Amino acid sequence: MNHPISLAVIGGTGVYKLAQLDDVQTHEVPTRFGSPSGPVRVGTLLGQRVAFLARHGEGHSLPPHKVNYRANLAALQQIGAQRVLALNTVGGITDAYGPRVLACPDQLIDYTWGRISTICEEEGSEVVHVDFGHPYSPLFRSKVLAAARVTGVKLVDGGCYGATQGPRLETIAEIARMRRDGCDLVGMTGMPEAGLARELGLDYACLAIVANWAAGCGDAGEITLAEVLANVEAASTGLPELVGELARG
Repeated sequence: MNHPISLAVIGGTGVYKLAQLDDVQTHEVPTRFGSPSGPVRVGTLLGQRVAFLARHGEGHSLPPHKVNYRANLAALQQIGAQRVLALNTVGGITDAYGPRVLACPDQLIDYTWGRISTICEEEGSEVVHVDFGHPYSPLFRSKVLAAARVTGVKLVDGGCYGATQGPRLETIAEIARMRRDGCDLVGMTGMPEAGLARELGLDYACLAIVANWAAGCGDAGEITLAEVLANVEAASTGLPELVGELARG
């Protein structure tokens, strides 16, 4: 790399490239955990070098439980990124998290199962026990909030992200349980990504893009892909400016 990478962004459903990323170079990055979801695109955004990786693949070919989260994070680390902003398309549960809201959660509950959730999986690996009380890096998260203020992007500060297995959406009863548990948002990719980032020593924060009300919440009817993608596009209009400002910080 000619210049250090200031920031890496992982795109979720509906975000398969980073708008306004110029002078893009494509990197195929093999890792000790296998291949990531696709190529890492590195370019310039508002004068800063930024890396982008589509979590589900650029053609959305990978369901949440099949994403190689370890390889994705390792690939970003190998090209020099130390800060990772995760874009997660989610459903809203509580009143402040309706469709087209952007949120920066500060807590997390993991309901997933059967996913490789640690870098300590292989025989002979060093066993690490990382502190995960605050699942998102507090200092980096504060910089995300500061970047939103500077750029005028409306962002809800805080909230609990509940990570479910997918790829199916949740039942009304499951969402009611999550509400009782304290979840404000529901998505399928928040874990093991956040935990792996901590094990790898990466600064990591989530920017949750609310695409729809979760089952039984708000005015939720049948959730359609067209609705989800339209809401993601509308909520994402300020993302390039926010990401560019964050990359400068």
